[in-house]
Amino acid sequence: MKRITTALLMLMVTLPMLAGISMAEKDALVKLYISTNGTQWKNKWDLNAPVNKWFGVKMNGDKVIALDLSNNNLTGQLPAEIGNLVNLQKLKLTRNRIWGAIPASIGNLKELKILNLSFNLMSGSLPVALGDMTKLQSIELFMNQFSGALPNQLGNLKQLKKLSLYNNEFEGELPVALFEMTSLKVLLLNSNKFSGKLDKKVANLTNLEVFSLFDNNLQGQIPFSLEKLNHLKEMNISYNAFSGPVSKNLSDLDALNMTMINQEGLAMNLPVTDKNSALTNEE
Repeated sequence: MKRITTALLMLMVTLPMLAGISMAEKDALVKLYISTNGTQWKNKWDLNAPVNKWFGVKMNGDKVIALDLSNNNLTGQLPAEIGNLVNLQKLKLTRNRIWGAIPASIGNLKELKILNLSFNLMSGSLPVALGDMTKLQSIELFMNQFSGALPNQLGNLKQLKKLSLYNNEFEGELPVALFEMTSLKVLLLNSNKFSGKLDKKVANLTNLEVFSLFDNNLQGQIPFSLEKLNHLKEMNISYNAFSGPVSKNLSDLDALNMTMINQEGLAMNLPVTDKNSALTNEE
């Protein structure tokens, strides 16, 4: 009887402990609050209140599964401890004044499905650890100051449906691994500094519906294999330095009818040719 009573007492003490958030997760949230000047947020946290009462924090039991602090006047950098929110499925910090790079520790967020850091002041290259987050379905990093080449590891994101990186300073060639993300429906890479050629493997993106490469430095022949993307509804690849003929179908699909910038910096339209003969020439 004494043993049973002792066991019950231990259970009663243990259950409240299990019901609370882990110290690692709470510490990560507090570090985020401090590093982004939480006392000046529009919706502040009472650090003495239970975490499930904190603005923008969503919990499932004792786990933090979502964090949405959009348009909340966060000012500062993301702390490395954000990688301790290992149960997070959604991270949305859009429309703030967050600066600095994405911490490499973000690769620890293996459950993350939605990542939105758009409309901030973030910079630096994308961490290769993004490729470890294989449950990602949406990445929105547009309207920042990110730079450097896209990591090949992005090709590991087989469940990704939306990749929106426009209005940054990304450069270099588009990695072929990008065209291995066959679940993509939206790919927005416009207004960056991408260069090189557009690989004909772009035709692997068979689920693509919206495609934008507008305002970059891409060159060479536009792959006619783009016409194999039967689900494509919107496309804008104008204001690059593409050359050579294009089919009428591709020209009509492009928002600006294939208006390019020539070597003199002048706008010009690419010549439209018969699709069948163009495909034959390409092959």
